[in-house]
Formats: sequence, structure tokens, C-alpha cells
Amino acid sequence: MKAQLFNANWKFWEDKDAFALVWSVPGHATDVNLPHDAMIFEKPYAESPNSGNTGFRDGKNYSYATYLDLTEADKDKIFVLKFEGVYANAFVYVNGRLAGKNHNGYTTFYVKLNDYLDFGKTNEIRVQARNGAMGNGRWYTGSGIYRDVYLLTSQALHIGPKGSLVKTTELTDDLAKLEIKLPVHNEGTLPQDFEVVTTLRDAEGNVVSQDERSYYLFSQEKTDLTYALTVSQPQTWSAETPYLYSLETALVVDRETIDSYTSPIGIRTLSVDSQRGFLVNGKAVKFRGACIHHDSGLIGAATYKDAHLRQVAILKAAGFNAIRMSHHPSAPALLAACDELGLYVMDETFDMWTRFKSDFDYSLVFDEKWQRDTKAMVETDFNHPSVVMYSIGNEIPEIGTKHGSRLARQINDHLKSIDNSRPTLAAVNGVFAAGDDIMDIMADLAADANMEFSGNVNDFMTMMATQMHNIVRHDTVSRNLEFAASTTDIAGYNYMTPRYEGDSVNYPNRVMVGSETYPPQIAQNWDIITKTPAVIGDFTWTGWDYIGEAGVGIPAYNWGEGGFGAYFPAQLAYVGDIDITGFRRPASYYREVVFGLRQEPYIAVQNPHHYGRNLIKTPWVISDSTASWTWSDVDGQSVIVEVYAPGNEVELYLNDVLIDRKSVGDDMAFVTYFELPYQAGTLRAVNYAGGQVIGENVLATADTDSASLKLAVDYASDALTYLSVEISDAAGIVVNDADVDLEITDLQGAVLQGFGTGNPKPLEDYKDNFAKTFNGRAQIIVTKTAETASLTLKSATEEVTLEF
Repeated sequence: MKAQLFNANWKFWEDKDAFALVWSVPGHATDVNLPHDAMIFEKPYAESPNSGNTGFRDGKNYSYATYLDLTEADKDKIFVLKFEGVYANAFVYVNGRLAGKNHNGYTTFYVKLNDYLDFGKTNEIRVQARNGAMGNGRWYTGSGIYRDVYLLTSQALHIGPKGSLVKTTELTDDLAKLEIKLPVHNEGTLPQDFEVVTTLRDAEGNVVSQDERSYYLFSQEKTDLTYALTVSQPQTWSAETPYLYSLETALVVDRETIDSYTSPIGIRTLSVDSQRGFLVNGKAVKFRGACIHHDSGLIGAATYKDAHLRQVAILKAAGFNAIRMSHHPSAPALLAACDELGLYVMDETFDMWTRFKSDFDYSLVFDEKWQRDTKAMVETDFNHPSVVMYSIGNEIPEIGTKHGSRLARQINDHLKSIDNSRPTLAAVNGVFAAGDDIMDIMADLAADANMEFSGNVNDFMTMMATQMHNIVRHDTVSRNLEFAASTTDIAGYNYMTPRYEGDSVNYPNRVMVGSETYPPQIAQNWDIITKTPAVIGDFTWTGWDYIGEAGVGIPAYNWGEGGFGAYFPAQLAYVGDIDITGFRRPASYYREVVFGLRQEPYIAVQNPHHYGRNLIKTPWVISDSTASWTWSDVDGQSVIVEVYAPGNEVELYLNDVLIDRKSVGDDMAFVTYFELPYQAGTLRAVNYAGGQVIGENVLATADTDSASLKLAVDYASDALTYLSVEISDAAGIVVNDADVDLEITDLQGAVLQGFGTGNPKPLEDYKDNFAKTFNGRAQIIVTKTAETASLTLKSATEEVTLEF
């Protein structure tokens, strides 16, 4: 079917009257183009029923409307709308009549329009996104039509709207064999004979393989045509070499092409076992993985391929080669970016099955909808070579029970019936796997450790903090994991590093992956992973910060400032290696060192304003450090400097005076700590291996007298332009503690999409024209509406204008 973006010229309004008798677009409706996230426009407030899950933003019921003009001649055509994601409970009306609905907020769905259209007239398309039942998600969900919409059109004989599905069945250096499944529909009143012409082109557009076959369909017949295509001297796809071909399948009648479908594809094979690990094209891969959520920072959940291209490029530059989409199906735009730039993807079906995690979550419809939504995810992902494994669920409480393991088998078998080319897993948390036995496990461990355990919440949290490594290795968890891991190809271990080595011996055919892990444990994890074939990789929580689950990674010094249950205005998780603006935080460089991808040391400094205070932190937090040696009002005060480095020794110099030479990793692998009085100037770290210098790094104090407001283009694309904002000196050193109020006073030739920072506790809305820098930085995102745009940014002391 011919696909045309259907994103422009929609009307949008909050739907406050579910029993409205008049079916009309209200006068206060605003004009919007898709994708559109309505939730990011909601002002966060402390009493939001969603609480920190969505960053204290409400979900509401929203309506969208647009129009489709048709002529009488269009009666012979087929019309279908393709929605790549509407959050949530989408109802699609055509001329006031319900034409389709989809409850899942993350799956692609299709609505056939013909039975509801008035030909020769203007037709209203209306979409209601009913997201007012709170809470229904454990993170920032967004609201509304936040992904692309396409209008698909065709003749009566056409390729099905989902297009051809392609997989590699054989691969050698000389030959690849592709299996193609092509859905063809004949919705005409007469039988039809036709040809299917298949053309494969390389990245330069050259034809490398072609096939032509003749078929015959009855009227109203729908079928999947399956056939093979061979490719000589194939170029393979991997994260390291993301080579893409273009496959076009055309329906030809009387030598005229009446319909066609074109898809990028990658030629690659996958296999996994406990002895060789995970193989891509026959070569072992260890996943250096990042869990991510789906929001795009300052623009919320509105999904743009350009935003994901930028995100994927930054993740790859930071050393990741894989992502886990948490905890729902990926956006097609994200997968396209991963295909093009090269990043492996673990895609995920559900965050819950039959037991609720939020009052109004997907468990409400799981039993009726899981088969449809699993199929939707798999068919959407099918042609994306970046997707290398599927997760059938995240931290499902019932998965360790007998009934839960039966349901896992049903989901897995259904998924495999659609796509048997990719391995599967379920991401299992050891505490969840303990199920109803968790209190007995706690009592056992307390007795072994001579601890008091009465079962109250304080005892429970203390045990969780100090005994997690023993909880996940308890015999009860082992027995329950036997049920949980019996169905899938891989056992996903959430926070169960202590099981890796023992399970690789006790269960010699079990393949494991760290589907969710604590950032501070990456050195321990990676050491085991690199020497244990049965453990195929690590996916940290998280690679990229996100809105919602507010506070889980915020370092705190008073209760409520951070951690679980952080108070408003905490809005971000603040747990990502990379913050929501794309700026790499110290944990990212630590991980790069652990992965062996960085030889020079990295210097981070714990906040001297909190020196000596007890840091309240969750297991996802390393420290409160930042990469800055610019601190006001702390001269002579003690400060802790962290140096992340490979090798076995590190020297630290302040203004060319040696502070100390220490061994690496005494307290934490690849980390050395120094304590010294703060003095402005230059810190220099030098790391050694076997007495030989292998690298050095410098951190200098900014010259605040020459500091000024800087505005520059960071990333430019057709849809989005990212502008970086800094308070930095003449040498480009950011004044880390110079947080100033900024205002956009003029914007020409562009529309503001987002303005803000990585601050986990912002006091401004991302759609406002003012913000306050955080650690000396801010970000502005716009969509250009003219060839040349300009923006004027003002602080209390200066003003800067940028043309771009």
C-alpha cells in the first residue's frame, strides 16, 4: 500500500465531557502537527495522582481531529490508517462512527476506513486518547498521538498494510538466502492473476538480486506468499558494520505496477548457547547494554527519528553497543535509527501480565489483548536487523509460579510462531521470583546473620539493602527460577549478578543476560561476563536519563530529596549515564573505562558543599560527583576527588604539585580516591600500568571573569535542531556552579519544542521560554519553519543572538 505521512493539520483539545451530545470540534481546539505529546504540556504539581511515576504530571483524556477529502472516483480504493503509537486507550472515529480501537499505548495498529467514509465529501477523522485513569504506568508515559500516523491507500488488489517480512535463513561469505513472506489481499469482486517482482538493491542503489513469480487469487482472498531470494557475496549487518539493503516487492498486472512495498533490511544471522554465547553472523558478541525509556527528554514522548539518531549516536560514542527498550515495544523510529547507525536492541512486550503494578495499568486488558499486542510488536520489528532478542515481560511477579511459567510458555510459543529467528527471554527480578516466600527467605537470612527480623517495613528495607546478594541466591529463588527460565532461550537476570558463576555450573545449558543491573556494579559484572560464555552481556539501569520514577537516582542528604518516594519538584529518575539533554555524566566515563574503551583517566569531584555529610543513595548511585574544578566559597575546604582509570596506579597533581600516588581499585574497581583541600587551578591525573604512563587528563578551574553566555548549534536535522547553552570562559571551560536565569526573548523562523536542563528538580516547564542553567548548561530544541532561523537568549547581564 502507498504510505503517506498523515501528521499535519490536526485539531487538538482536552476532552472534558465524555457524554457530549454535540459531535463537533470545540472553538478552543488548537492546531497541532504530529507527533504530539499532550502530557508534556501539563504543569507538574505535587498532588498529581500519578505522583513521581510521570514526574508529577497528570494524564487526561484528549481528542484529535483532522479531515480527509475524497472524490467519487476514490470509491475503488482501499484506505487504512496506520498509528505507530497512541497513549493510551485509543478510539478512532470516522464521521462520528467508531472504526477501530487499541488499548496498548505502545503498539502499532491499523484501522480500515472504507466502511465509514463518505465519498465525494470531506470526512472527519477523530482520535480519542483516554489516559485519564491514573495511575497506569510506572514511568513517564506521555499522552495522545505521540508517534507518526500514516494514510495507506491502494487498489483492491494490494500488498497488506504490514508489508513483506524478511529473514535470513542461510549465510556464508559467498551466499545469503532470504525468506520473504508477502501478504497479498484481493478485495475485488473478481479473481485476479498477477506477478510479484522482488528487487534487492545495495546501499548504492545497485540491483544485486531479482525475482519474478506469477500468482492467482480468488476474490476476497487474503494470503501470505512465501518464497526465497538468494544474494551473492552478501554484506552483513552488525552493530559494528550496519550495512543495509533495500528490498522492494511489487505487484504487477498487465505489465503495470499497481502496488509496491519497500523496506530497508539487514542480512544477518543469530544464535545463542551456553558454550559459545550470543553469535551474530557466527561471531560472539558481548552486549554492552543500556536500558532506556521512550521519552526524548525536553520534548517528552513525542517521537522523532532525528531525536533517536542523535540519541543512538551519543550512546554508541559512550561505548554502548546495545539497548534494552524498557518496558514496552520500541518506536519504529528508534529501531530505524539503530538499524542505520548500528546498535543491538532487546525489545520488550509487557511490564505486567495478570498482576497489577498500577491501579489502571495494562493488566486490565492483558488476558484479552496479549496475543494481539505480542503479534503487533513482532511484526513491526520483523525487518529491523537491530532487534536481536525479545523479552516477553519485565519483573513479572507471577513468573516464578507454576501458573506463571505456563503463561510464559504460551506467550513465548505465540511469539515464536510469528518469528523463530530471534531468541527470547524474560527479565526476572530475584525478589519477584521469591514471590510469596520472600518473608520466609528474609527470616532465614536474618537467623544466619544473627539479626533481629520481626517483619516490619524497616526490617524489610534493611535486609533488602544489606542481604540482596544472599536473597537472590536463596534455594527458594533457585527453585522458582527453574520455572521462570524453562521456556525462553535466555534467562534475563535483573540485579542477580551473584548468581552468574554458580548458575553457569549448576545449569550448564542456561544462557544468562544481565537484563537490568546497578551502575556501580559494572566492573564486577563485566569481569564475570568476559570470562563466562553463558553470560552474554549487561544492560545497565539506565543508559539515558528519563522523566518519571522521580528521584530513584538523585543523591540526597535529607529524606525526601532523592531516592524512592522523592518529593516534588523531583521529576527525573536521574539515574542515566547520560542526562536527558544528551550530556555524559561521570558514570558514563567510568563504564567506558571498565569496558576497556578508554585508556586515559577521568576526573570527577564530589560536591565539596556536602563534604562530610552522609550521602543517602539508592543502589543505582555511585556518588554526587561532577567533572568540575570550579567551586565557589570552598577555598581550603576538604574535597574528595575520584579518578576512574585503567592500570594499577594513579598520580594526582594540583597546580603541578603531586598530591599522592595511589593504587587503583582498593575500594572500587578502576577507581582511586584522593582527599585534598580545594584550591583553584588545575588538577591533573596520570595513570600507570606496570610503571609505564598510559594516559593523563586535566580538569581546570574556569576563569569566571571571562565567562559569558554561549549559544551554539549542537545537532541539526530536518525535524529538530538542538542548541547548546553554556556559561563558559574564554577557554571553553564551563562554570559549573554558575546557574543563571535565562529567557528566550525572540525566536524567528522556528517553533520552540523544548527548553530546559538535566536538572532532576526543574522549577520551569520544558515548554516555557525561560529556564535556569544546571551545572552551567541548558538546552533548547526547535523545529525550523524557514531556511534561516534566529534565536535571542537573555540573562540578567547579557544577551546573545544566534542565526542558524
